[in-house]
Amino acid sequence: MNKVTLLGCALSLAIGLGVGYYLIPKDSPAMSGNASVEKKPMFYRSPMNPQVTSPVPATDPMGMDYVPVYADDGESEVAGTVKINPVVQNNIGLRTDIATREVLSRTIRTVGRVDYDEEKMFRLHPKVDGWIKDIRVDKTGQPVQADEVLLEIYSPKLVSTQQEFLLALQNYELLKDNRIEDIRRGAIALVSSSRDRLSLLDVPEHQIKALEKSGTVTETLHIHSPVAGTVLHIGARQGQYVTPGSELYQIADLSTVWVYADIYEYELPWVNEGDPVEMTLTSLPGRVLTGTVSYIFPYAESKTRTTKVRVIFENPEMLLRPEMFADITIRSQKTATVVVVPAEAIIRSGEYSQIFVMKEEGVFEPRKVELGVESGGKVAVLEGIRAGEEVVVSAQFLIDSESSLREATAKMTQMEPPVSSEHDQDHTSESPADDHKPNSEEGTDTGHEHGGDH
Repeated sequence: MNKVTLLGCALSLAIGLGVGYYLIPKDSPAMSGNASVEKKPMFYRSPMNPQVTSPVPATDPMGMDYVPVYADDGESEVAGTVKINPVVQNNIGLRTDIATREVLSRTIRTVGRVDYDEEKMFRLHPKVDGWIKDIRVDKTGQPVQADEVLLEIYSPKLVSTQQEFLLALQNYELLKDNRIEDIRRGAIALVSSSRDRLSLLDVPEHQIKALEKSGTVTETLHIHSPVAGTVLHIGARQGQYVTPGSELYQIADLSTVWVYADIYEYELPWVNEGDPVEMTLTSLPGRVLTGTVSYIFPYAESKTRTTKVRVIFENPEMLLRPEMFADITIRSQKTATVVVVPAEAIIRSGEYSQIFVMKEEGVFEPRKVELGVESGGKVAVLEGIRAGEEVVVSAQFLIDSESSLREATAKMTQMEPPVSSEHDQDHTSESPADDHKPNSEEGTDTGHEHGGDH
């Protein structure tokens, strides 16, 4: 076979392939390379008004094409489920995270104010009228010891009570050997009642014993401190006349102090009595003092809308002074093992809270959830999702918009029959044959026109 013959065969083959290419339909499976059947839309809906639909492709008055609605659009076990391909997920910055079961706890930081321990504050009043003869503790802020003599007071009533006690003692000495039992008992009862009267008037025990031993009435009596502490207020001076209504001293024991801290309403569920507390002060750099929450007040402050809690601190070195301000850290002991998700995954509306869960790759399902406490950027979910499920933590508002539209469309597809616009009805009523049908009126007019010309 010569070269001319080979060249002729090749040319004939090329011409045959070209003719075959033009004869085979372009949309055939052989040309497209895709043997799958294309999905057929159920109907078309207006892009501006989803309630307006058409069974065939159409355009609205603004010239916008109707959107096809397929059989699987909006069909899901849960209304509002959204399908998003990976490319779109990447474009909108969609991220997910796993719901986990964790133990939640919280650290609450606030400010506190140091105050006196109200259970260790004492106000000293005289039991009788009299005059201050000698005042021994005369400085505010002065520390005193328990049973220390504070002042001496002269009172006519105390003098007469001492005299009555001495007479009762003399009477007892005369009648203690009497053969009549009732008389002896009466003498003993008189001594006892006179002694009790002196005690009730705050006459110290050592002065009663000295009176009993010496038999001599003393002009002044001592007033002792009931506790060890610090003098906060002195209400009488030497030579002053005082009554039972006069406050002689106000004494506080500062070995323990109370600290009041303000807790905001959203943090209050985490605070319980007995929680450990740490406190730092500017005056004590580098030191951390520890205390305990002892009481949570049952009401809120009207101005700050906070609730006060009381914390007890030991103060053996007297470093904590009332009216100091301090930084308070409450280590909440209220913990629970619950399902938690990032706080950014929550979509909060006025009626409910919602989370989007990835059911499978590219399929996102809306879930209404019941939320618990929040701590450290995580929220406890009491109901709605399970541990291990994947939730959306970014771009969820875009998904929520699409979900709402899908849910509305799914509801409208259940309406029978579909509502079509007047424009669509006019458009769909015209058949292709009508487009090519001659207009009799136009033909008549044309005949007349030609006749007139001729």
